[in-house]
Amino acid sequence: MKNTLRIKLSVLMLLEYFVWGAWYVTMGTYLLNSLDVGAAQVGSAYANLSIAAILSPIFIGLIADRFFSAQKVLATLHVLGGISLYLISLADNFQDFWWLILLYTLLYMPTISLVNSISFSQMDEPDKEFPLIRVFGTLGWIIAGLWVGFMEWETSHLTFQIAAACSIALAVLCLFLPNTPPNGQKKSLASILGLDALVLFRDRSFIVFFLSSIIICIPLAFYYSFANPFLNDIGFENAAGKMTLGQVSEFLFLLLMPFAFRKFGLKKVMLVGMLAWAVRYLMFAFADGSENNWMLYTAIVLHGICYDFFFVSGQIYIDKKAEKSFRNAAQGLITFATYGVGMLIGSYVSGWVTQRFTVAVGPAGYDWQSIWMVPATIALVTAVLFILLFKEKTVDAPTQ
Repeated sequence: MKNTLRIKLSVLMLLEYFVWGAWYVTMGTYLLNSLDVGAAQVGSAYANLSIAAILSPIFIGLIADRFFSAQKVLATLHVLGGISLYLISLADNFQDFWWLILLYTLLYMPTISLVNSISFSQMDEPDKEFPLIRVFGTLGWIIAGLWVGFMEWETSHLTFQIAAACSIALAVLCLFLPNTPPNGQKKSLASILGLDALVLFRDRSFIVFFLSSIIICIPLAFYYSFANPFLNDIGFENAAGKMTLGQVSEFLFLLLMPFAFRKFGLKKVMLVGMLAWAVRYLMFAFADGSENNWMLYTAIVLHGICYDFFFVSGQIYIDKKAEKSFRNAAQGLITFATYGVGMLIGSYVSGWVTQRFTVAVGPAGYDWQSIWMVPATIALVTAVLFILLFKEKTVDAPTQ
Protein backbone atom coordinates (compact mmCIF):
# COMPACT_ATOMS: atom_id res chain seq x y z
CA MET A 1 0.00 0.00 0.00
CA LYS A 2 1.31 3.46 -0.91
CA ASN A 3 2.03 5.81 1.97
CA THR A 4 -0.41 8.40 0.60
CA LEU A 5 -3.24 5.89 0.64
CA ARG A 6 -2.23 4.61 4.07
CA ILE A 7 -2.41 8.16 5.45
CA LYS A 8 -5.84 8.73 3.88
CA LEU A 9 -7.24 5.51 5.36
CA SER A 10 -5.71 6.26 8.76
CA VAL A 11 -7.24 9.75 8.82
CA LEU A 12 -10.54 8.26 7.63
CA MET A 13 -10.56 5.84 10.55
CA LEU A 14 -9.51 8.52 13.05
CA LEU A 15 -12.27 10.93 12.01
CA GLU A 16 -14.87 8.13 11.81
CA TYR A 17 -14.49 7.37 15.49
CA PHE A 18 -13.77 10.95 16.57
CA VAL A 19 -17.24 11.90 15.31
CA TRP A 20 -18.80 9.15 17.43
CA GLY A 21 -16.68 9.69 20.54
CA ALA A 22 -17.23 13.46 20.59
CA TRP A 23 -20.87 13.17 21.67
CA TYR A 24 -21.65 9.58 22.64
CA VAL A 25 -19.87 9.28 25.99
CA THR A 26 -21.24 12.53 27.38
CA MET A 27 -24.76 12.47 25.91
CA GLY A 28 -26.24 11.23 29.19
CA THR A 29 -24.60 14.06 31.13
CA TYR A 30 -25.81 16.58 28.55
CA LEU A 31 -29.39 15.35 28.69
CA LEU A 32 -29.57 15.25 32.50
CA ASN A 33 -28.11 18.73 32.90
CA SER A 34 -29.00 20.74 29.81
CA LEU A 35 -32.37 19.34 28.75
CA ASP A 36 -33.43 18.45 32.31
CA VAL A 37 -34.72 14.97 31.50
CA GLY A 38 -34.91 11.83 33.62
CA ALA A 39 -32.78 8.69 33.47
CA ALA A 40 -35.46 6.77 31.57
CA GLN A 41 -35.23 9.26 28.71
CA VAL A 42 -31.44 8.94 28.72
CA GLY A 43 -31.79 5.20 28.29
CA SER A 44 -34.26 5.61 25.44
CA ALA A 45 -31.91 8.05 23.67
CA TYR A 46 -29.04 5.55 23.84
CA ALA A 47 -31.38 2.81 22.62
CA ASN A 48 -31.57 4.57 19.26
CA LEU A 49 -28.04 3.45 18.46
CA SER A 50 -29.15 -0.17 18.89
CA ILE A 51 -32.15 0.37 16.64
CA ALA A 52 -29.78 1.73 14.01
CA ALA A 53 -27.40 -1.22 14.56
CA ILE A 54 -30.26 -3.59 13.78
CA LEU A 55 -31.26 -1.76 10.60
CA SER A 56 -27.85 -0.76 9.20
CA PRO A 57 -26.88 -4.26 7.94
CA ILE A 58 -30.12 -4.29 5.95
CA PHE A 59 -29.23 -0.95 4.35
CA ILE A 60 -25.70 -2.09 3.52
CA GLY A 61 -26.71 -5.52 2.24
CA LEU A 62 -29.81 -4.63 0.26
CA ILE A 63 -28.91 -1.18 -1.07
CA ALA A 64 -25.35 0.15 -0.65
CA ASP A 65 -23.46 -3.02 -1.58
CA ARG A 66 -25.54 -3.58 -4.70
CA PHE A 67 -26.05 -0.21 -6.35
CA PHE A 68 -23.60 2.49 -5.23
CA SER A 69 -19.86 3.03 -4.80
CA ALA A 70 -18.94 2.81 -1.12
CA GLN A 71 -17.05 6.12 -0.95
CA LYS A 72 -19.99 8.04 -2.47
CA VAL A 73 -22.47 6.50 -0.04
CA LEU A 74 -20.08 7.26 2.82
CA ALA A 75 -19.71 10.91 1.77
CA THR A 76 -23.48 11.34 1.44
CA LEU A 77 -24.20 9.78 4.84
CA HIS A 78 -21.62 11.97 6.59
CA VAL A 79 -22.92 15.16 4.97
CA LEU A 80 -26.46 14.34 6.09
CA GLY A 81 -25.09 13.22 9.45
CA GLY A 82 -23.28 16.52 9.94
CA ILE A 83 -26.49 18.43 9.26
CA SER A 84 -28.37 16.19 11.70
CA LEU A 85 -25.75 16.71 14.43
CA TYR A 86 -25.99 20.48 14.04
CA LEU A 87 -29.80 20.32 14.34
CA ILE A 88 -29.37 18.15 17.45
CA SER A 89 -27.24 20.87 19.04
CA LEU A 90 -30.15 23.30 18.57
CA ALA A 91 -32.86 21.03 20.01
CA ASP A 92 -34.36 22.52 23.17
CA ASN A 93 -36.72 19.69 24.11
CA PHE A 94 -36.28 15.95 24.48
CA GLN A 95 -38.86 14.93 21.89
CA ASP A 96 -37.06 16.75 19.09
CA PHE A 97 -33.70 15.54 20.42
CA TRP A 98 -34.84 11.89 20.47
CA TRP A 99 -36.05 11.90 16.87
CA LEU A 100 -32.94 13.68 15.64
CA ILE A 101 -30.65 11.23 17.45
CA LEU A 102 -32.57 8.37 15.86
CA LEU A 103 -32.12 10.00 12.45
CA TYR A 104 -28.42 10.56 13.02
CA THR A 105 -27.68 7.05 14.26
CA LEU A 106 -29.52 5.61 11.26
CA LEU A 107 -27.17 7.67 9.09
CA TYR A 108 -24.02 6.92 11.07
CA MET A 109 -24.13 3.19 11.83
CA PRO A 110 -23.87 2.06 8.17
CA THR A 111 -20.70 4.15 7.81
CA ILE A 112 -18.75 1.83 10.11
CA SER A 113 -19.17 -1.09 7.71
CA LEU A 114 -18.48 1.13 4.72
CA VAL A 115 -15.21 2.44 6.21
CA ASN A 116 -14.10 -1.14 6.85
CA SER A 117 -15.14 -2.18 3.35
CA ILE A 118 -13.17 0.64 1.71
CA SER A 119 -10.12 -0.14 3.83
CA PHE A 120 -10.18 -3.88 3.14
CA SER A 121 -10.60 -3.33 -0.60
CA GLN A 122 -7.23 -1.52 -0.74
CA MET A 123 -5.24 -4.10 1.21
CA ASP A 124 -3.17 -6.97 -0.10
CA GLU A 125 -2.62 -8.45 3.37
CA PRO A 126 -5.60 -7.40 5.54
CA ASP A 127 -4.49 -9.50 8.53
CA LYS A 128 -1.34 -7.42 8.82
CA GLU A 129 -2.46 -4.07 7.43
CA PHE A 130 -5.96 -3.56 8.88
CA PRO A 131 -4.98 -3.49 12.60
CA LEU A 132 -2.46 -0.74 11.85
CA ILE A 133 -5.25 1.29 10.22
CA ARG A 134 -7.99 0.42 12.75
CA VAL A 135 -5.89 1.57 15.71
CA PHE A 136 -6.37 5.14 14.47
CA GLY A 137 -10.09 4.73 15.19
CA THR A 138 -9.28 4.09 18.85
CA LEU A 139 -6.95 7.11 18.75
CA GLY A 140 -9.76 9.25 17.34
CA TRP A 141 -12.09 8.22 20.17
CA ILE A 142 -9.37 9.03 22.74
CA ILE A 143 -8.67 12.46 21.22
CA ALA A 144 -12.38 13.29 21.26
CA GLY A 145 -12.71 12.34 24.91
CA LEU A 146 -9.62 14.27 25.94
CA TRP A 147 -10.74 17.37 24.03
CA VAL A 148 -14.28 17.37 25.44
CA GLY A 149 -13.01 16.66 28.95
CA PHE A 150 -10.28 19.29 29.09
CA MET A 151 -12.54 21.93 27.53
CA GLU A 152 -15.25 21.07 30.10
CA TRP A 153 -17.90 20.67 27.41
CA GLU A 154 -19.61 17.60 28.88
CA THR A 155 -22.87 19.49 29.44
CA SER A 156 -22.55 21.65 26.34
CA HIS A 157 -24.23 21.48 22.94
CA LEU A 158 -20.80 22.18 21.44
CA THR A 159 -19.97 18.47 21.48
CA PHE A 160 -22.58 17.94 18.77
CA GLN A 161 -21.37 20.93 16.76
CA ILE A 162 -17.77 19.68 16.89
CA ALA A 163 -18.95 16.28 15.69
CA ALA A 164 -21.00 17.99 12.95
CA ALA A 165 -17.99 19.91 11.62
CA CYS A 166 -15.86 16.78 11.73
CA SER A 167 -18.55 14.81 9.89
CA ILE A 168 -18.60 17.36 7.07
CA ALA A 169 -14.80 17.28 6.87
CA LEU A 170 -14.97 13.50 6.74
CA ALA A 171 -17.43 13.68 3.84
CA VAL A 172 -14.95 15.83 1.91
CA LEU A 173 -12.17 13.34 2.59
CA CYS A 174 -14.36 10.54 1.21
CA LEU A 175 -14.37 12.23 -2.19
CA PHE A 176 -10.61 11.69 -2.42
CA LEU A 177 -10.70 8.00 -1.51
CA PRO A 178 -10.13 5.26 -4.11
CA ASN A 179 -13.22 4.13 -5.97
CA THR A 180 -14.89 1.14 -4.32
CA PRO A 181 -17.62 0.05 -6.75
CA PRO A 182 -20.69 -1.96 -5.72
CA ASN A 183 -20.31 -5.73 -5.90
CA GLY A 184 -23.74 -6.15 -7.44
CA GLN A 185 -24.40 -9.32 -5.49
CA LYS A 186 -27.96 -9.91 -4.42
CA LYS A 187 -28.26 -11.00 -0.80
CA SER A 188 -31.30 -12.37 0.95
CA LEU A 189 -32.57 -10.75 4.14
CA ALA A 190 -31.92 -14.02 5.96
CA SER A 191 -28.24 -14.02 5.04
CA ILE A 192 -27.84 -10.33 5.94
CA LEU A 193 -29.26 -10.92 9.42
CA GLY A 194 -27.09 -14.00 9.88
CA LEU A 195 -29.98 -16.45 9.90
CA ASP A 196 -27.93 -18.90 7.82
CA ALA A 197 -25.99 -19.56 11.03
CA LEU A 198 -29.00 -20.79 13.02
CA VAL A 199 -27.63 -24.31 12.63
CA LEU A 200 -25.22 -23.44 15.46
CA PHE A 201 -28.12 -23.55 17.92
CA ARG A 202 -27.99 -27.33 17.79
CA ASP A 203 -25.11 -27.04 20.26
CA ARG A 204 -26.22 -26.30 23.84
CA SER A 205 -22.98 -24.51 24.67
CA PHE A 206 -23.51 -22.14 21.75
CA ILE A 207 -26.97 -21.33 23.12
CA VAL A 208 -25.38 -20.56 26.50
CA PHE A 209 -22.81 -18.34 24.81
CA PHE A 210 -25.45 -16.59 22.69
CA LEU A 211 -27.74 -15.82 25.63
CA SER A 212 -24.79 -14.78 27.81
CA SER A 213 -23.69 -12.36 25.09
CA ILE A 214 -27.12 -10.70 25.06
CA ILE A 215 -27.43 -10.53 28.85
CA ILE A 216 -23.92 -9.14 29.43
CA CYS A 217 -24.86 -6.24 27.14
CA ILE A 218 -27.12 -4.98 29.92
CA PRO A 219 -24.13 -4.11 32.17
CA LEU A 220 -22.40 -2.71 29.07
CA ALA A 221 -25.34 -0.38 28.46
CA PHE A 222 -25.16 0.89 32.05
CA TYR A 223 -21.56 1.96 31.44
CA TYR A 224 -22.22 3.69 28.13
CA SER A 225 -25.32 5.50 29.36
CA PHE A 226 -24.51 6.47 32.92
CA ALA A 227 -20.80 6.19 33.72
CA ASN A 228 -20.09 9.76 32.64
CA PRO A 229 -23.09 11.29 34.49
CA PHE A 230 -22.09 9.30 37.60
CA LEU A 231 -18.45 10.42 37.51
CA ASN A 232 -19.46 14.05 37.05
CA ASP A 233 -22.07 13.79 39.78
CA ILE A 234 -19.56 12.64 42.40
CA GLY A 235 -17.05 15.31 41.44
CA PHE A 236 -14.56 13.27 39.39
CA GLU A 237 -12.81 16.03 37.45
CA ASN A 238 -12.33 15.78 33.68
CA ALA A 239 -14.40 12.61 33.59
CA ALA A 240 -14.63 12.42 29.79
CA GLY A 241 -10.87 12.74 29.41
CA LYS A 242 -10.09 10.19 32.10
CA MET A 243 -12.59 7.72 30.64
CA THR A 244 -10.35 7.45 27.58
CA LEU A 245 -8.09 5.31 29.77
CA GLY A 246 -10.63 2.60 28.99
CA GLN A 247 -9.75 2.75 25.29
CA VAL A 248 -6.02 2.67 26.10
CA SER A 249 -6.68 -0.37 28.26
CA GLU A 250 -8.72 -1.96 25.48
CA PHE A 251 -5.77 -1.66 23.11
CA LEU A 252 -3.25 -3.07 25.59
CA PHE A 253 -5.36 -6.05 26.67
CA LEU A 254 -6.05 -6.87 23.04
CA LEU A 255 -2.31 -7.45 22.67
CA LEU A 256 -2.36 -9.77 25.71
CA MET A 257 -5.21 -11.93 24.46
CA PRO A 258 -3.13 -14.48 22.50
CA PHE A 259 -1.11 -15.21 25.63
CA ALA A 260 -4.25 -15.46 27.77
CA PHE A 261 -5.78 -17.94 25.31
CA ARG A 262 -2.75 -20.17 25.34
CA LYS A 263 -2.43 -20.05 29.11
CA PHE A 264 -6.04 -20.31 30.24
CA GLY A 265 -8.24 -21.29 27.29
CA LEU A 266 -11.40 -19.73 25.87
CA LYS A 267 -13.82 -20.45 28.73
CA LYS A 268 -11.63 -18.98 31.46
CA VAL A 269 -10.79 -15.91 29.40
CA MET A 270 -14.47 -15.19 28.75
CA LEU A 271 -15.30 -15.86 32.39
CA VAL A 272 -12.68 -13.34 33.51
CA GLY A 273 -14.28 -10.82 31.16
CA MET A 274 -17.70 -11.28 32.76
CA LEU A 275 -16.34 -11.18 36.30
CA ALA A 276 -14.49 -7.98 35.44
CA TRP A 277 -17.86 -6.34 34.74
CA ALA A 278 -19.02 -7.27 38.24
CA VAL A 279 -15.80 -6.00 39.86
CA ARG A 280 -15.96 -2.75 37.88
CA TYR A 281 -19.47 -1.94 39.06
CA LEU A 282 -18.75 -2.89 42.66
CA MET A 283 -15.91 -0.37 42.57
CA PHE A 284 -18.25 2.25 41.15
CA ALA A 285 -20.77 1.42 43.88
CA PHE A 286 -18.38 1.86 46.79
CA ALA A 287 -16.19 4.72 45.52
CA ASP A 288 -17.09 8.13 46.88
CA GLY A 289 -15.12 10.25 44.42
CA SER A 290 -12.67 11.68 46.96
CA GLU A 291 -10.56 9.29 49.03
CA ASN A 292 -11.27 6.28 46.80
CA ASN A 293 -10.36 7.72 43.41
CA TRP A 294 -8.13 4.70 42.84
CA MET A 295 -11.29 2.59 42.67
CA LEU A 296 -12.70 4.83 39.94
CA TYR A 297 -9.48 4.69 37.92
CA THR A 298 -9.36 0.90 38.30
CA ALA A 299 -12.99 0.56 37.21
CA ILE A 300 -12.29 2.62 34.09
CA VAL A 301 -9.11 0.71 33.21
CA LEU A 302 -10.97 -2.59 33.60
CA HIS A 303 -12.77 -1.73 30.37
CA GLY A 304 -10.06 -3.51 28.40
CA ILE A 305 -10.66 -6.79 30.21
CA CYS A 306 -14.43 -6.35 30.23
CA TYR A 307 -14.67 -5.77 26.50
CA ASP A 308 -11.76 -7.68 24.99
CA PHE A 309 -11.90 -10.81 27.12
CA PHE A 310 -15.60 -11.37 26.46
CA PHE A 311 -16.69 -9.68 23.24
CA VAL A 312 -13.51 -10.11 21.22
CA SER A 313 -13.15 -13.65 22.57
CA GLY A 314 -16.71 -14.25 21.45
CA GLN A 315 -15.85 -13.19 17.91
CA ILE A 316 -12.92 -15.61 17.93
CA TYR A 317 -15.16 -18.38 19.29
CA ILE A 318 -17.65 -17.77 16.48
CA ASP A 319 -14.89 -17.80 13.88
CA LYS A 320 -13.68 -21.20 15.08
CA LYS A 321 -17.14 -22.63 15.72
CA ALA A 322 -18.78 -21.79 12.41
CA GLU A 323 -18.04 -23.51 9.15
CA LYS A 324 -16.50 -21.37 6.44
CA SER A 325 -19.69 -21.40 4.37
CA PHE A 326 -21.64 -19.45 7.01
CA ARG A 327 -18.86 -17.84 9.08
CA ASN A 328 -19.75 -14.29 8.03
CA ALA A 329 -23.41 -14.98 8.73
CA ALA A 330 -22.49 -16.20 12.22
CA GLN A 331 -20.52 -13.03 12.95
CA GLY A 332 -23.46 -10.99 11.68
CA LEU A 333 -25.84 -12.91 13.91
CA ILE A 334 -23.84 -12.30 17.08
CA THR A 335 -23.39 -8.62 16.22
CA PHE A 336 -27.14 -8.34 15.63
CA ALA A 337 -27.76 -10.05 18.98
CA THR A 338 -25.32 -7.95 21.03
CA TYR A 339 -25.18 -4.44 19.64
CA GLY A 340 -28.72 -4.73 18.36
CA VAL A 341 -30.98 -6.74 20.67
CA GLY A 342 -28.75 -6.84 23.76
CA MET A 343 -27.87 -3.16 23.83
CA LEU A 344 -31.46 -2.19 22.99
CA ILE A 345 -32.72 -4.09 26.03
CA GLY A 346 -29.81 -2.85 28.13
CA SER A 347 -30.40 0.81 27.27
CA TYR A 348 -34.00 0.68 28.41
CA VAL A 349 -33.20 -1.41 31.50
CA SER A 350 -30.39 0.93 32.57
CA GLY A 351 -32.67 3.93 32.16
CA TRP A 352 -35.49 2.31 34.10
CA VAL A 353 -33.23 1.17 36.94
CA THR A 354 -31.53 4.54 37.27
CA GLN A 355 -34.89 6.28 37.27
CA ARG A 356 -36.08 3.80 39.92
CA PHE A 357 -33.33 4.93 42.28
CA THR A 358 -34.03 8.63 42.02
CA VAL A 359 -33.60 10.00 45.55
CA ALA A 360 -32.27 13.10 47.26
CA VAL A 361 -28.66 11.90 47.03
CA GLY A 362 -26.09 14.00 45.17
CA PRO A 363 -26.72 16.92 42.85
CA ALA A 364 -28.32 14.73 40.20
CA GLY A 365 -30.56 13.02 42.74
CA TYR A 366 -29.57 9.38 42.14
CA ASP A 367 -28.58 6.66 44.59
CA TRP A 368 -25.58 5.53 42.56
CA GLN A 369 -24.53 2.76 44.92
CA SER A 370 -27.86 0.96 44.50
CA ILE A 371 -27.82 1.61 40.75
CA TRP A 372 -24.38 0.05 40.20
CA MET A 373 -25.23 -2.99 42.29
CA VAL A 374 -27.79 -4.00 39.64
CA PRO A 375 -25.39 -4.48 36.68
CA ALA A 376 -22.82 -5.98 39.08
CA THR A 377 -25.37 -8.61 40.11
CA ILE A 378 -26.43 -9.28 36.52
CA ALA A 379 -22.80 -9.81 35.46
CA LEU A 380 -22.07 -12.07 38.44
CA VAL A 381 -25.15 -14.26 37.89
CA THR A 382 -24.37 -14.52 34.17
CA ALA A 383 -20.80 -15.58 34.98
CA VAL A 384 -21.98 -18.28 37.39
CA LEU A 385 -24.45 -19.71 34.87
CA PHE A 386 -21.81 -19.55 32.14
CA ILE A 387 -19.24 -21.52 34.13
CA LEU A 388 -21.83 -24.16 34.99
CA LEU A 389 -23.43 -24.60 31.58
CA PHE A 390 -20.80 -23.74 28.95
CA LYS A 391 -18.67 -26.69 27.86
CA GLU A 392 -15.49 -25.61 26.15
CA LYS A 393 -14.23 -27.34 23.06
CA THR A 394 -10.76 -26.80 21.64
CA VAL A 395 -10.33 -23.29 20.27
CA ASP A 396 -6.96 -22.26 18.90
CA ALA A 397 -5.25 -19.20 20.28
CA PRO A 398 -5.59 -16.12 18.08
CA THR A 399 -2.49 -15.05 16.23
CA GLN A 400 -1.05 -11.57 16.38
